[in-house]
Amino acid sequence: MKRGKRIIKIVLLSIVGVLLFGILIMMLWNWLVPDIFKGPEITFWQALGLFLLAKILFGGWGGGGRWRHGYPGQWRNRYYEKLSTMTPEERERFKQRMTEKWCRPKRDEPGANV
Repeated sequence: MKRGKRIIKIVLLSIVGVLLFGILIMMLWNWLVPDIFKGPEITFWQALGLFLLAKILFGGWGGGGRWRHGYPGQWRNRYYEKLSTMTPEERERFKQRMTEKWCRPKRDEPGANV
C-alpha cells in the first residue's frame, strides 16, 4: 500500500512539474521573443513541443553521467594502448608534453608564477 501511494505521488508531482515547466517556457517565450525577434507568441502545447524538440536536439535527459562517454575507464584503456605502441623515448616525450599542458609547475620550478 505504501508503494502504491509513493508511485501515485511521483506521477502527480511529475505531471505538476511538466505543467509548470510548460507554463514557464510559454511565459518566457511570449515575454522575450515577440519583442526581441518580432516572433509569434506560442501556446502552452507549443511550449511543451519546443521543450521536447530541444531535448531531442541537444540531449540532456539526465541520468548516468558516468556512462555518457563510453564505459567507465575507457579513456584509461585508450591511454595505455597509445603508450604501449610507443618507444621509451616517444613515451617520455609524450608524458612530458602532457605534464606541460595539463599540470601546474611547482613553486620552486623555474617559470612558476608565485
